Amino acid sequence: MIERKGIIEFKGKQVSMSGMDVAPGEKAKEFRIMKQDWSEISLLGATKGKVRIFAAVPSLDTSVCDRETRRFNMEAAALDKDIVIVVLSMDLPFAQERWCGAAGVDQVMIVSDHKYAEFGENYACLMVEPRLLRRAVFIVDKHNVIRYAKYMPALNEEPDYSEVLAEAKFVLQK
Repeated sequence: MIERKGIIEFKGKQVSMSGMDVAPGEKAKEFRIMKQDWSEISLLGATKGKVRIFAAVPSLDTSVCDRETRRFNMEAAALDKDIVIVVLSMDLPFAQERWCGAAGVDQVMIVSDHKYAEFGENYACLMVEPRLLRRAVFIVDKHNVIRYAKYMPALNEEPDYSEVLAEAKFVLQK
């Protein structure tokens, strides 16, 4: 896997990123993740026929990730049933389950890339040294084509929620 530096900092230091950034129009790559019950699934296959919003976050136990995930959870309740929001982190499944229970998050799918890091590598979100995901958002259409890809330039920057949700609704109509 290709490693790149000079893209993002973690705790004031440059870290290596694994993989090359993806762009709209590319075919989405499949990846295995773990659900909160520790079962493994291939996420594109498990969400086949839906428009997927993938939100990569470093850790649910940080203030920005907490705020982002709660916001997407709130917004998910008003979305068409054919749009699914998936929040991915390297947090262990039992930590995700604990966080979701405490936060009352139940409208988005929270999954762990901890075991294989396939999402992180395939979508260029894996920060190698801390083994965490960098913040990014992707929209994948029903045909597994990436329609939106936005990497936040800093870990403390949140995505443009209105832009992401509007784009997902637009992609659903195509």
